[in-house]
Amino acid sequence: MNLSTLVREDMHALYRFLVLTRMLEERLETLFKQGHIVGGLYRSLGQEATAVGTAYALQDGDWLAPSIRDAGALYVRGLPPIAMLRQYTAREASPCAGKDNTNHFTIPELGLLGPISPLGTQLCVLNGISLTFRQRGEPRVCMTYQGEGASRTGTSHEGFAMAAALDLPMVIVLEHNRWSFGTPSYRASAVEDWADTAGAYGLPVRSVDGNDLLQVYEAAREAVERARSGGGPGVIVAETYRMSGHAQHDSQKYIPSEELDEWRARDPIGRFERVLLEDGWLSDAGLAEIRDDVDQELTRAVDTVLSEPHPPAESSRTRVYADPRQDPPEPWTRTLATESEAR
Repeated sequence: MNLSTLVREDMHALYRFLVLTRMLEERLETLFKQGHIVGGLYRSLGQEATAVGTAYALQDGDWLAPSIRDAGALYVRGLPPIAMLRQYTAREASPCAGKDNTNHFTIPELGLLGPISPLGTQLCVLNGISLTFRQRGEPRVCMTYQGEGASRTGTSHEGFAMAAALDLPMVIVLEHNRWSFGTPSYRASAVEDWADTAGAYGLPVRSVDGNDLLQVYEAAREAVERARSGGGPGVIVAETYRMSGHAQHDSQKYIPSEELDEWRARDPIGRFERVLLEDGWLSDAGLAEIRDDVDQELTRAVDTVLSEPHPPAESSRTRVYADPRQDPPEPWTRTLATESEAR
């Protein structure tokens, strides 16, 4: 493994992003139980290393389209943690102005494209962005994520085929986390080695331990450099595990307890802590200092967010369509129905 591109500051930053992702979602879980969360809560517990390690290989100007369990990638790309807290609690100052939750937002200045609920579709959208990079001769790269369930959809196949045929500067991270809601991956597909899926499109692929942050980063760095230099798209298969239910309301009773125990022993944060300690990147005191710093930041952020207002009712029909002006008093659907009745 070639990690010569990482220095001490990088290792500290990577650990902070891992801890931030985990601790922020723990705060969100508490807020959910207290009734502050509007809608569902989807955690990335157990998958943090995949999101953080891959996104860390990108540069300014690149674009990223996360899946719902890739919050860590957003923080790496510069999203302030307080923005996610506002988003989930539907505050007026949230990226979606209180109209949606989770990570369903697009922030062009950070190169973030919000995930699209029909799974697999965002790959097609990101293909369009990466095509503009190539047509303009810009050395920029797009990265997106899919679970194994999303990769079995029709739009996902179309996206893979287009990226390969047009040789787009794209990195596709396939997160094999074993479960699509309550369906195990072996019942969603006959594929045994998920790296084989890339062969159908003629794309280079690399399988990694998705809970080993440094292995993930190295694979992503290699794929990003290849795409940036004109080598076309590549696929990274991250073998990982969804250690919580599909969402906070899912008790995951369908998962064998011994399977959960096996993957808890492979927790990505504990594994990275051991690397940092054994290789001299951080001491126990250094790890504790970073955790305390994140904890204090999140405490301040939660206090701030809970003191902020929800959007006023009259704003419910603003920022819905491309036209930023206030929508007409009568919805266009009602206007069309009225005109039809008049005829």
